[in-house]
Amino acid sequence: MQKLVAAPLLTLDHIAVAAASLAEGLAHVQAALGVAMPAGGKHREMGTHNHVLRLGDGLFLEVIAIDPEAGPPGRTRWFGLDRFGAAPPRLATWIARTGDLDRALAAAPSASGPAVQVSRGGLSWHISVPEDGSMPFDGAYPTLIEWPPGPHPATRMPDLGCSLERLDIEHPEAEAIRGYLYPAFDDSRVVIETGAQVRLTARIATPHGVRTLA
Repeated sequence: MQKLVAAPLLTLDHIAVAAASLAEGLAHVQAALGVAMPAGGKHREMGTHNHVLRLGDGLFLEVIAIDPEAGPPGRTRWFGLDRFGAAPPRLATWIARTGDLDRALAAAPSASGPAVQVSRGGLSWHISVPEDGSMPFDGAYPTLIEWPPGPHPATRMPDLGCSLERLDIEHPEAEAIRGYLYPAFDDSRVVIETGAQVRLTARIATPHGVRTLA
């Protein structure tokens, strides 16, 4: 595997549950964690909406789904939502932030980009979204994001006493994923292992004890 440039440092930013509807996704998280997620907002460019839950400093959980009130976005939606159908909600992928998205994409798998600009309310950022809306390595490799300068969005989210303890990622090509990530990414909470199928599982400390979200 040949990398074009040295990748800038990557930091775990958030994890994302995809769902056929926001209500289904929220019910899935509440059943797993025993916590009701605060509202997020709408993404006009993608025709989606979300709820978000703080998981620590600079880290959060997102539930995202197609917004039935939004018009067609004029492009394929992110996180594979156009092909999600009526599948049950699941922890679909993770997102890593960088201070130089263009350089990070140059060192990432070719299926990761390009970078697009997206907004929610008054916040605007750049994020990697393939033109077909897919996720690299089916979500086992992170979507890459670059926030604007200033406090991380998680600092504005209420602290409900939840924090991420571990994120387990299984994929048949785990070795290739690790090859793309390291040494740019090093977080002991994220464990990437070989598995027969793609599966993401998060262990999250909550006011009710440590719970598992998949």
